Amino acid sequence: MTRIQSTLKAMVTILFCAPLCTPVQAELVGEVDTAFRWLGRDDRVVIEAYDDPKVRGITCYVSRARTGGVKGTVGLAEDRAEASIACRQVTEMLHFTEKLPRQEDVFTERMSILFKRLHIVRVVDSKRNTLIYLTYSDKLIDGNPQNSVTAVPVAHATPIPIK
Repeated sequence: MTRIQSTLKAMVTILFCAPLCTPVQAELVGEVDTAFRWLGRDDRVVIEAYDDPKVRGITCYVSRARTGGVKGTVGLAEDRAEASIACRQVTEMLHFTEKLPRQEDVFTERMSILFKRLHIVRVVDSKRNTLIYLTYSDKLIDGNPQNSVTAVPVAHATPIPIK
């Protein structure tokens, strides 16, 4: 098999398997309009909340630009690759549903119809008993180095369970 054939096979596999994944849904917390569009929705910045599925009591808030217009309204526009993240402990006690890997892609969400995704990665800093969350976007061919990071310290009385 040639390199082009194997690349095409990988792309087709990704396209057909991606809908089978059960991504964590974002909860829209708020939005502000940034540019008026005559047709379709306005361009805007949205604030979405993501609850960490393995660490109950931590919510990540992500703000990012959403493209409006006709393409944006029907889901065909490619959103900008810029996002900001802030994760916080939102309950009195944290509960770990299972042991955590040292690094894990916790959330992913589509930013364009095919090849661009927003990622939120959790990294465990066991030395400081802290959970670090990083957001960035990627494309199938090339990524974007723009990123944002936040950290949630965990009380030393509650060690983070590591795989």
